[in-house]
Amino acid sequence: MYPIDLSDKYGIVFGIANHRSIAWAIAEILHNAGAKLAIAYQNERVRDSVARLVEDWEGETPLIECDVSDDFNVAAAFDRVGDTFGFLDIMVHSIAFANREDLGGPFVDTDRDGFRLALDISAYSLLPIARYGAPLMQQNGGSILTLTFQAANRVFPGYNIMGTAKAALENEVKQLASDLGQQNIRVNAISAGPLDTLSSRVISHYRDMKRIHAERSPMRRNITTEEVAKAALFLCSDLSGGVTGEILHVDAGYNIMGI
Repeated sequence: MYPIDLSDKYGIVFGIANHRSIAWAIAEILHNAGAKLAIAYQNERVRDSVARLVEDWEGETPLIECDVSDDFNVAAAFDRVGDTFGFLDIMVHSIAFANREDLGGPFVDTDRDGFRLALDISAYSLLPIARYGAPLMQQNGGSILTLTFQAANRVFPGYNIMGTAKAALENEVKQLASDLGQQNIRVNAISAGPLDTLSSRVISHYRDMKRIHAERSPMRRNITTEEVAKAALFLCSDLSGGVTGEILHVDAGYNIMGI
């Protein structure tokens, strides 16, 4: 058990695909801290994998199918959360997607459909989650957390359209923080260093990205999913009650280096 107690908190986590997902590491640490969670999964293809991850958790863990490209699906997911929990304190958005062919080669070759898809799933999806989830937070306020990457501000060859999507996502964090602040709803992002996930495997030059990060970061190493999860635990807890609109770097300090 971690020293942060979330036993009176209710949350929902979007973006778990398997045991390597950052979303899973965050869900697990929130659960271990006592939070009651609902898990939103993309479709039936990943449902069994997600169900196996939470099968040993005590108590009810609602598994809710949610296609974030469809606002009706998002609204229906939060209707079910409302019926089950009554209210929410925590929402975690850890969702990103782009066509494989758009994660390599010249960025200039990104076609219109690929651009729209990446921005829709990776960035826009935070808006309906906030829109339909915020009313469930009106009792006590709450924390909305998303995941970003330093490519929002710098060029990482091969990351391509996802860098554009992360730039949009980070701007959304600030605008949503402004929109929802008077409701005591905080909106923040963690900018994590390279991590081995299902998504990272399809990024060209990912191995170079990870190697250079370890060579040049002040701590001379890569980060772990547990370190990201611990930062998420802080941002989802009352310890971060005065923090909103922030991009918290968990990258062994790589972001401060000029070379």
